[in-house]
Amino acid sequence: MFDLDRWQEIFSTLKKNKLRTFFTAFGVFWGIFMLIIMLGSGKGLHNGANTGMGDLATNSMFMWTRRTTIPYKGFPRGRFYRFKNNDTQALIDNIPEIEHIAPRLQGWGGNGNNNVIRGERTGAFTIQGDYPAYNIIDPVKMLSGRFINKIDIDEKRKIAVIGIRIVDEMFEPGEKPIGQYLRIQGVYFKVVGTFQSKKNDHQADRENQQICIPFTTLQKTYNYGDIVGWYAITAKSNSSVSLVEEKAKALMKTRHSISPDDDRAIGSFNVENEFKKMTKLFAGINGLIWIVGIGTLLAGVIGVSNIMLIVVKERTKEIGIQRAIGATPLNIITQIITESVFLTALAGYIGLAIGVGIVELVNYILIKTGADKAMFNNPEVDFDKAITALIVLVIAGALAGFIPAKKAVSIKPIDAIRNE
Repeated sequence: MFDLDRWQEIFSTLKKNKLRTFFTAFGVFWGIFMLIIMLGSGKGLHNGANTGMGDLATNSMFMWTRRTTIPYKGFPRGRFYRFKNNDTQALIDNIPEIEHIAPRLQGWGGNGNNNVIRGERTGAFTIQGDYPAYNIIDPVKMLSGRFINKIDIDEKRKIAVIGIRIVDEMFEPGEKPIGQYLRIQGVYFKVVGTFQSKKNDHQADRENQQICIPFTTLQKTYNYGDIVGWYAITAKSNSSVSLVEEKAKALMKTRHSISPDDDRAIGSFNVENEFKKMTKLFAGINGLIWIVGIGTLLAGVIGVSNIMLIVVKERTKEIGIQRAIGATPLNIITQIITESVFLTALAGYIGLAIGVGIVELVNYILIKTGADKAMFNNPEVDFDKAITALIVLVIAGALAGFIPAKKAVSIKPIDAIRNE
């Protein structure tokens, strides 16, 4: 492998036919270059989809009420009903697979109508009534202070956790919001925490202009009684959220006199199912990338093999002389395979380096320009995949040289010397 004479002969052969060597190497270069670009792009799409979900629990589901579509027990179709506080305890008592449950309720206002006042500043923001568990199911990034806790719920405390957008609009630059007061619906709330959304799309904009107050406090402030807007629920690690969804809907239908066949009376969103669909989609995309990329790479390697066959034919007399003066078949095979592997590895490494460089450049431009990352974010190439591509390349290079090498040693030395 480290025979100086052998490497001098390899370099001499490559230099004699520079144009042929370039186009042979370019096929391999292009194959691995496209594979790296496609892998980076696929990862960027995957990261974009995951970023859009933030840290939303993948074993979660959301459930809300809708109008009934089937008459039942004397009730007409089109009846509207609401979840109630006692439904929360019923869900906990009857569905042991539930790990976290967070009732949620939204205060009216905020759609263009100013509902938050601080001194001379006013704003229109979304007011959410939350339980502590909601920040486990769909967490936000706490910038300062804390989120709502159980004591806030039990004592109906007048405290608020505000998004970064509220901080920007209701406070002076550099002013600390913690301990300050906001007037919401005529009631003063003390700010105990600030947060920023972990999402990177329009959902982040909505979350960043939300004010979270204790669920029980919102019910009292807005005179909602014991109404629950909707539920966010997660399943235990050894349970399926689909099972929890099925049981929760069946229980709510029984408690609110809804036909068991009325599938439209309760709306729901199963994050687990959507996450599985997304995972399968990206697994398919990743598989397709490897098929196309390796196919392109093999096309380049086949080109190398064909060129090596031509090289062997051109050097038939030289090989015959080498055999005649004592070179073994293994020496000839090793020399040709080394030449093939060197050519493919060099071209592949250059393609890999340029491909990774372009992927990193695109990522740098995305960060610097502040481009929308809802669909494409942080394109990158995993180190293990890059190593896998190089291993495939070396093996392919060895195979590309093996066939010409076998052909070279199959010719008798005397016949090779006579070849013109």
